[in-house]
Formats: sequence, C-alpha cells, structure tokens
Amino acid sequence: MHVNVLPFGILKEWFGGELSVDLPEGATVADLLELLVDSRQVVSELGGLRSLAESEEQALRGIAVSVNAEYAASTDVLHEGDEVGLLPPVSGGSASEVGELGHTTALTRERIDAETTVTVAKQGEDGAVVVFDGIVRNNTRGRQTLYLDYEAYEEMAEKQMRQLAIEARTRFRVRQVTMIHRLGRLMVGETSVLIVVASAHRAQAFDACRWLIDTLKKTVPIWKKETFADGVVWADGEPFPEGLAVEREGLHEG
Repeated sequence: MHVNVLPFGILKEWFGGELSVDLPEGATVADLLELLVDSRQVVSELGGLRSLAESEEQALRGIAVSVNAEYAASTDVLHEGDEVGLLPPVSGGSASEVGELGHTTALTRERIDAETTVTVAKQGEDGAVVVFDGIVRNNTRGRQTLYLDYEAYEEMAEKQMRQLAIEARTRFRVRQVTMIHRLGRLMVGETSVLIVVASAHRAQAFDACRWLIDTLKKTVPIWKKETFADGVVWADGEPFPEGLAVEREGLHEG
C-alpha cells in the first residue's frame, strides 16, 4: 500500500520534503518509523536519501505522529492513501465567527491587531479580560534575533486550536476564548500568538489563559525557525504530553 509522509519543522529539512512510501498491508505507524530510522532502508526504499545521523535517529524516535490530521499511536494500522505527519515537539485560515460559539480561533499570515481583537472580545457581562500577547523579542540566550519563521501543519493545527478553545470554556467556565497564531516571517516586536479570555470572574480568566498557552505550546503542530545574526536554528520544542509521543518501545532497537 501507498502512504504520503509529511515531515514538519526540522524533519522536513532532514528528509527533503514530502515522501511517498510503499508499505505492506497491515503495516503500523511503528513499522513506518522503523523504515525511516533504518538508514539502509531509507536509501534503498526512498530513492537515495542520505543516511540519518545518530542524533537524527534519536530525534525521530521522540516525535508524535498524526494520521489524516489526528494524533496516532505507534500501534495504529495504516491504510492506502493515508497522510502521515511526522511532528517534532512543537514550538510553537480565517477566524471562526464568534456568534454563539463563544470561541474564535485562527491561523493568519497577516499582522495580528491585538488592540482591536481585545476590544471585540469584551461584552457587558464580563468582569475580566485576560490577554496573552506573545511577541518576537530581539534576542534568545544572548544571540541577536533578526526574524522568526513559523510553519504549521495547518489542517491539524486549526482543529487542535478549536478543540482547546472549546475545552477551556468548559473546564474553566469562561464566556469567550480568542486564540490567533501567526504563520510566516515575523520581525522583532510583532505578535506571534494572541490569546484573549473573557469571563465574569478574573480567577477563571487567568487560569484559562495560562492553560491555553501552555497546552498550545505542547500540542498544536506549529514550529519556529529562528534566524540570528550568526546562524539559523529550529527552536527546541517541549516534550509532548504523555500519550501523544510515539513510545520508543513501539520501535525495534537496532
């Protein structure tokens, strides 16, 4: 059977972009990863890709995997035509109408207007509006930042952001959640992610806002490439929460 493999973040650079892979019927996610970490198989089956370095093999074993834009386990069976995303730890369209949904989520390549977004979120019944405005700073650990590039597995990221907004409203009993993430190239001082939580009470709004940004940074497939005055790196992501990363035990040790 035939599956399409979409590497993201630094994995896209290692593999050179989208891959087309043939697997036997009944193959699992673990079988596919085993094929990719076996350097001899990579060369013979995938058309001349270079062998993976040891550090790259280890990184590949610590990723999460999606199948058709949903997180998958190592034991999940693949099928003809599946789209498999290789998702390194994340570093992290059009907005939904607020209406009666109580949430707005969006990916955008346009500048985020934080002031207008906050104003729109406010309603008469709100006693508090808590805002997280993540901006591009001019340095990281002493290295001068020139600009950042954000990329996402967009279909999956949009779905994950909507689910987080809905869960936050239920879990913290807040009225409104707005969450917008910028993609593409960002310069110093520009907003990369904006989260606005409106609620009758400040405690719930603070708790929901912190939970949203912390969870987004761990689970929504968005990656950051940092260009410094002296080099370029993909930002290290936080480990995936338990249950999302493909367990190493799911792969055969060579």
